[in-house]
Amino acid sequence: MELLLIILPVFLIFAAGYVGQKLIGFDIKTISTMALYLMSPFLAFRTFYANEITMDYFYIILFCLLLMGGLFIAVWVTSRLMRATRPQFSAIILGAVFMNSGNYGAPVVLFALGAIGFDYAVIMMVFQTVLMNSFGIFFASLGGSEKASIHDSIQRVIRMPVLYAAIVGVALQLLHVPISSSLMEGISLIADASIPTVMLVLGMQLAVITRKRVAYRYVTATVIIRMFLSPAIAAVIVLFLPVSDLLKTVLIIQSAMPAAANTTMFALQFGTEPDLVSFTTLITTLLSLLTIPIVLLLLGIG
Repeated sequence: MELLLIILPVFLIFAAGYVGQKLIGFDIKTISTMALYLMSPFLAFRTFYANEITMDYFYIILFCLLLMGGLFIAVWVTSRLMRATRPQFSAIILGAVFMNSGNYGAPVVLFALGAIGFDYAVIMMVFQTVLMNSFGIFFASLGGSEKASIHDSIQRVIRMPVLYAAIVGVALQLLHVPISSSLMEGISLIADASIPTVMLVLGMQLAVITRKRVAYRYVTATVIIRMFLSPAIAAVIVLFLPVSDLLKTVLIIQSAMPAAANTTMFALQFGTEPDLVSFTTLITTLLSLLTIPIVLLLLGIG
């Protein structure tokens, strides 16, 4: 019951966006653009500035890269077997490779493992944000409706302000540059608003999904990779990492999270099968009500 109470706010925000779009109707792409280019950089800056860099960062980075590589190979093989188009391939990558480690995974870790585990969860969230805002945007652009080339996709990644905000955050932390409490409060106000805005956008997109436009076989493949293969690959990777059992547990729990809500924002921004991506996010989020307790049970928690 307590776990359901943690997950409930996520579904409440989804529902608010869904109902708002049904009753009022919004320009979804404009809102998603605002969240991506205006609000997310403040979240990235605060996260990198406020979280102290330790030796565990290296192993978490290594884990994230290995997991992403394993999932990418699984998506590539699956897409070839299913003869997916480039937009469909990119959409599967968005849904299967990038997990909701922030506003979903971090609270679950806090409930399951306490404050120490939560600190690790936040660090992983930071690097997942970097990966999503680089590789995620690259593939969203590559498979978008504009049919961008690899060069064009790389240029779009370079132009993303969130990456530079993260770099500035790290630099100011390493240089021990203080930021006044009043300025940090303003940054935090925008940063705190970015996550619920992204979740609202997902709810809005779910409200305008046309069922006939969703290729269910690709949804099924994406769900299997994200919810079942991802934690399995994670469990193998942590066997070879010289880290504490607590950190290993956090990494596995985070890898079992549903698809990241940000991927819907990317899909909308570049026209990369947004219905397929948003529907996958919905299904994996609903399915997580069953799969996350099972993962926690297998890890000996609860």
